Order: sequence, then C-alpha cells, then structure tokens
Amino acid sequence: MFFSSNLKLLRRRRKRTQEDVARALNMKRSTLSGYENEVSQPTVQALMAFSKYYGIAIDTLLNVDLYRLSDSQLSQLERGGDVFIRGSNLRILATTVSKRNEDNIELVNEKARAGYTTGFADPEFISELPVFQLPFLSRHKKYRTFQLSGDSMLPIPHGAWVTGEFLQNWESIITGHGYIVLTIDDGIVFKIVENLIEQEQVLRLYSLNPVYEPYDVAITEVKEIWKFVHYICAEIPEPVIPQEELLKTVAGLKKDMNILKSRLLDQKTHIRKSLK
Repeated sequence: MFFSSNLKLLRRRRKRTQEDVARALNMKRSTLSGYENEVSQPTVQALMAFSKYYGIAIDTLLNVDLYRLSDSQLSQLERGGDVFIRGSNLRILATTVSKRNEDNIELVNEKARAGYTTGFADPEFISELPVFQLPFLSRHKKYRTFQLSGDSMLPIPHGAWVTGEFLQNWESIITGHGYIVLTIDDGIVFKIVENLIEQEQVLRLYSLNPVYEPYDVAITEVKEIWKFVHYICAEIPEPVIPQEELLKTVAGLKKDMNILKSRLLDQKTHIRKSLK
C-alpha cells in the first residue's frame, strides 16, 4: 500500500503542516503522524475523512503510488479527475517526462499517425516520438501536438501542427469548440465538435471546410480526445478569396452554425420546460 507516502505528498503539495490537517480532520497530530510514518493503520472512518478532505478516492490513496505521477497528472487528480471518485472509465495515457519530471509535448507527425492509432497507449511507441517544450503552456496540464492531414479544416492547411490538451472528462466537451479526436476506425481527426453524449451517446464532428459534411462518431469508438490549444503553420493564408468561393464558404458556415444554434435552443427550451 502507498497510503502513508501519499498522505505526506498530498499534505506537502497543499503546504499544510501535520497540525493543520489534524485540526481540519478533528484528530490528534500524533495520530496523523502515525499514519504518515506507518506506525499505525487507519480506520475506515479515517480513510473516509482523508478521501473527503483531499477529494481523492480511498482506492487511489491506498493502491496508487502518487509519487510516480507527473505534476500535470497530480494536478488533474487534485482538480477532481480521480476515476474512482467520478465513476468513469479509466483513460490510460502513455506519456514521457523531462529530466525535471515535467511532461513533454510529443510530436505525432504525418508518418507516425498510422502507428499512433494502435500505439497511443503503448509507452514504448510514445517514447520514440520527438518531444519539445513550450514555456507559455501550463506545466500542470498534458499536451500533445499532431500534424494535420488533408484540407477538411481549411483555412488551417495540410501539414499544420495542431496542439491539444489531454481531456480526461469527456462530459466537459463544449459544443462549437475544436478537438482532436482519436478513433480506431478513423484515426486522428481535428474537428469542431457538437457534444451529444448525454442525448445520443455520440459526438457530431464538423469540418471548417464546407465541402465536407458533418458526421457522427459513437462515443464507444473514441479512444482519446485533446482540446484544441493552438496551431503552428509555415504558410501565410491567402489574402483574398474569390467572391464566388467566399459566398459559398460563408453560406456553408452559416448553415452549420444555424444547425448548432437550433439544437442548443431546443435543448435550453427542453430544460426550461422540465424545470417548470
């Protein structure tokens, strides 16, 4: 069990003394010290108290070595990402860390995209990807950069590098925002997403290029989701779009946005009626 070492780590991350935590949990400091130094074993009531205080499940406190997690993984856990607390399916993320124990940003280029479909959870495959750091991104979150393929997200061109933040809780997907979605059948796709998980157990994926029709992906087929952060591109966008193409583009985007707005309005109306 990792209970004693986990208690020390969590307390120190919150910059609390043993006296602070003991007082908050209505126990003696000597009792807490005994737990942290493996002198005594906690009661069920004590385990429940620690779980509530730190917002971390008893299973995690006992059986997961928190010292082996990266800083971003610990931060996610402390923000409520504990799968035992949330009752969600465990999403395993293979990752690499720097010598300072900070998460790297792995690069998945066009050549590696096919292998990523099956190797996304394989630490050996992930360890072979090129890595880099971006100092302006939070060190408490996990990022990965994927090379865009195709023209479905124009004006973001083929070959651009799209960076995403790993999303643990898929229920937090915001309709109308960009996400990088991994499925076994379609591989890596970058799309504007409509969250229909609660209603239909699917994600509806939209392209920025109006030539491409939106389509649904069953949530059971999704393996990873990364929230769009930014993209890097060596190309300068075309300064002028021919009038005819511009009209088609605007008309297509308006059509897609009207569909999204209509669905959101219907959902709000339904919620208001259900509350009356």
